[in-house]
Amino acid sequence: MQHAVGSPLPPPHRPGHGAAGPWPAPQQAQQHPGAPGFTGAPPPQGPPQAAQAPHPQAPPPRDTTGHVQLPPGAPVAVPSPPPAQAPADPAATTLAVLLIGPAGAGKTSVAKYWADRRRVPTAHISLDDVREWVRSGFADPQTGWNDNSEAQYRLARRTCGFAARNFLANGISCVLDDAVFPDRPVVGLGGWKRHVGPGLLPVVLLPGLEIVLERNAQRSGNRRLSDEEVAAIHGRMAGWYGSGLPIIDNSQLDVAGTAQVLDEVLARAIASPPQW
Repeated sequence: MQHAVGSPLPPPHRPGHGAAGPWPAPQQAQQHPGAPGFTGAPPPQGPPQAAQAPHPQAPPPRDTTGHVQLPPGAPVAVPSPPPAQAPADPAATTLAVLLIGPAGAGKTSVAKYWADRRRVPTAHISLDDVREWVRSGFADPQTGWNDNSEAQYRLARRTCGFAARNFLANGISCVLDDAVFPDRPVVGLGGWKRHVGPGLLPVVLLPGLEIVLERNAQRSGNRRLSDEEVAAIHGRMAGWYGSGLPIIDNSQLDVAGTAQVLDEVLARAIASPPQW
């Protein structure tokens, strides 16, 4: 008999249950002296049977679903400074790095290059990539800033933070990139600190305006902004000067050169974590 999807299955068949349902099996009429059809003495009773030994406990079922239990993604703590006789080697240390900068600063290119060449497992988590997971209803930055854009940016940052904590909990470093504004500390840098942890190491990439405009012109799709927008963003990013965060002016550096300077900056940050 077929059962509708979602309906409870019938109970398994047990002795004494008929095929059509849990009806008791017919029992033989008990015979005793004086009863009709009684022909003799009751059948002899055999010796009492010994109690049946209990079966050994069956081993727990083995999980065959492919599920792997992962450690919880706790906030990443501030890295401990290495001993004085052992200088920090950021290329061999599990780190959480946030690259900050305007559009066209080279954040994504540097992050990918840096992550590809480390001696320890490293993941690159791009905010723009995660933000573009939204297809229908995507808040295109070229159409202007609104509440929908704000919500999608915040959601993408929180998603990237969760991903970073999961990677770090399993021994995989992370480098994230985002255009965080210094004049919005609660939403920007403060949000990243809440999502990832106080051990996140922020570094600012801030080349000159002419370089940023030139690199932005080489972009395509919704990641290419107008010159006016790029200039406005670049001007707001200048507020990072005097913030105490390390700043790399990569105007005259290629991607490889910028990644090398990034390693030097991170070595100093591990030895003396910035206050932010």
